[in-house]
Amino acid sequence: MVSLPLVYTILALVAYTASFWYLFVHLMSKRIPNQWFVGITAALGLVLHGMVLYGDMHTPMGINYDVFVLVSFTSGLLLLLSLAYSTYRPILPLNLIGIPVAATGLILGFAFTPQAKIIVQNSLGLDIHIILSLSAYAVLLMATIQAVILRFQDRELKKKQKRRVWVNLLPSYQDMESLLFDMLMTGFVLLTIALGFGFFTIDDFFAQHLAHKTVFSIISWLVYGALLIGHWKFGWRGQKAVRFTLIGFGLLALGFIGSKFVLEMLLNK
Repeated sequence: MVSLPLVYTILALVAYTASFWYLFVHLMSKRIPNQWFVGITAALGLVLHGMVLYGDMHTPMGINYDVFVLVSFTSGLLLLLSLAYSTYRPILPLNLIGIPVAATGLILGFAFTPQAKIIVQNSLGLDIHIILSLSAYAVLLMATIQAVILRFQDRELKKKQKRRVWVNLLPSYQDMESLLFDMLMTGFVLLTIALGFGFFTIDDFFAQHLAHKTVFSIISWLVYGALLIGHWKFGWRGQKAVRFTLIGFGLLALGFIGSKFVLEMLLNK
């Protein structure tokens, strides 16, 4: 008997494929794609993706935080944001990256999530803190990748190269820079709310070995906040924005990955 999650996964992949190929064919033939068709088919895939993800992630015993479930969650979130940004920014071609990423995450989540699911029982507030934190990390990772692409585009523009790969394939530098600040604002808001929930739901930061992660997260939050205020008040942009973005995510990654390494590899906890 065919399971519903399998049916939903197949239908989601069909929707993702239709959206991707329609967009790809139109862009390659230099025709203007219908944004509504791309958005609706990709959104249908996301809804089905979400139904599969909900079954994997939500259990009567608690939330399943298996790594492949989180990959599926993150990839779906990235596409959701990509579609949302493309409704008011001329960046529809970037969904050629977002759609395959979401499809790959869906396949990995469905295929490799273990039957004996890894369940973590937390309070509702702590689960919200974790989900918001993961969402903030995902969005700020998107912003970091965007910042790296902007650096490549800036280099091609300044050196006046004849073969401009990043400039020719992607939206204009101005549009890409505006998208960067959209991502930074979204990630900053999510990180702010996540930190707020963390302070109210975590009982003892030192006993739970979260002090160093919290410190790095707060410093990263200050870096992102300074960049957004500087952009709004002083017009910071360009390579200064790229540097601040890379530093902010570096601190965030150091707090998250560094604490995991210390606890699991050095302290064996």
